[in-house]
Amino acid sequence: MSLYQAYSAKGRNPAVDPKTMFKILTYAYSQNIYSSRKIETACRRDINFMWLLAGQKAPDHSTIARFRTGFLADACEDLFYQLVRRLGEMNEISKETVFIDGTKLEACANKYTFVWKKSVGKWEEKMYSKIETVISLVNQEYMQGFALTKENRTADLQKIMDFLDDYCKKNNISFVYGRGKRKSIHQRYHELFRHFLDRQQLYDLHHSRFGDRNSYSKTDVDATFMHMKDDHMRNAQLKPGYNVQIGVDSEYIVAADIFSDRNDVWTLVPFLKAMEQNLRFKYPSVTADSGYESEEGYEFLKENGQIPYIKPQSYEKWKKRSFKKDISKRENMVYDERSDHYTCHAGKFLKPIFIKTQKSKSSYRSEVTVYECEDCCGCPYKEKCTKAKGNKRLYVSKNFIAKREESYKNIISETGIKYRMNRSIQVEGAFGVLKNDYEFQRFLLRGKTKVKLEILLLCMGYNLNKLHAKIQNERTESHLFPVKEIA
Repeated sequence: MSLYQAYSAKGRNPAVDPKTMFKILTYAYSQNIYSSRKIETACRRDINFMWLLAGQKAPDHSTIARFRTGFLADACEDLFYQLVRRLGEMNEISKETVFIDGTKLEACANKYTFVWKKSVGKWEEKMYSKIETVISLVNQEYMQGFALTKENRTADLQKIMDFLDDYCKKNNISFVYGRGKRKSIHQRYHELFRHFLDRQQLYDLHHSRFGDRNSYSKTDVDATFMHMKDDHMRNAQLKPGYNVQIGVDSEYIVAADIFSDRNDVWTLVPFLKAMEQNLRFKYPSVTADSGYESEEGYEFLKENGQIPYIKPQSYEKWKKRSFKKDISKRENMVYDERSDHYTCHAGKFLKPIFIKTQKSKSSYRSEVTVYECEDCCGCPYKEKCTKAKGNKRLYVSKNFIAKREESYKNIISETGIKYRMNRSIQVEGAFGVLKNDYEFQRFLLRGKTKVKLEILLLCMGYNLNKLHAKIQNERTESHLFPVKEIA
């Protein structure tokens, strides 16, 4: 229904029925065919595409491209979740836990069209000091009281520009150009402030596009420069790309979304909110790797009534002998809960001195207790314990530690071990199929909306292939792989 609503009731009938066009695109993405020209060729030569057309004329590549970006973009998300809900009705989805993971895919953008937030800020500040100098000269020349504020730079420059325009018109000052022409002081000021205003408007445009990001691409303004796993030059080159997040249940992709943020930590909460809204049910537990661990994430799961199976970031370090012998680590100190202090290797107390509040990128506030040793002067273990010139300090978020301990107990339980094993098989396996078997390494379309359309079409093709494979192998209604017992 949502697909037909994208079409206008007026005008001529489409060359190919929209339902048929949707079938063609979904099947094409399931067969590793992504280009509109290759899809057109397949419609003319491939018997499977001809069967889907059901006697209708094969669409040309421009019709396919126009349908994909113009009509399907608005309806694709609804169609994808309709498929997922249909799989749920077939008992193909367990609805027990969702496995979440992300990967970075390169955008359809030039590698060298980058804009860096830090560079823009640096050049903006340099121009600001130049403008202040010139404004003082303008005030002397015209007996004015213009001023420039950092909060309203563009408006202040526009006021000066309007004044110079009016002054030149009232005094009939003519502007001259070309070699051998001498510009008046009024024309020079006019051209200089026109340059300043144009540059400031460009900087404002850059800041509006950055948002919370540190970079973007001029070719695709929604793309962020990120480190990619596919680094064939081995120089850690940053490339424009998107952070693709998927949720997998019973080997099917049940949710997918696109983020411009490079870090998986900030994607967990918005991804779970969107998933619950689209699926119309809530998973009782969430399984993810250590890249998603944060106090904000734990707090959201607790408030949402979901059990976290998230591996702590220091989980692998805890197993190492070097970590257990490191006397500087908080985990290797004795903690007295009643008196709220830690005891270091030298037997001295680290007591709380103050509590500070930290604000995250998403405006989440957390309390951090700062502990300080009573006296590190003359301690024989100081070199191994701290690099501080004074006393050693510990920065501890008690709420985060409690949530991490809870998640750690969950993942080492029998259920947690089974979930972790299935996470590595199911969600990482899904990305392996999409990137290697389906050879989808780079987006073809530009803009966040169109990129999301591509990944949803790809996920629908993946789910259809997975359902077909399960039917052929008589594995329908199978959800979790069992943990193999060591003999």
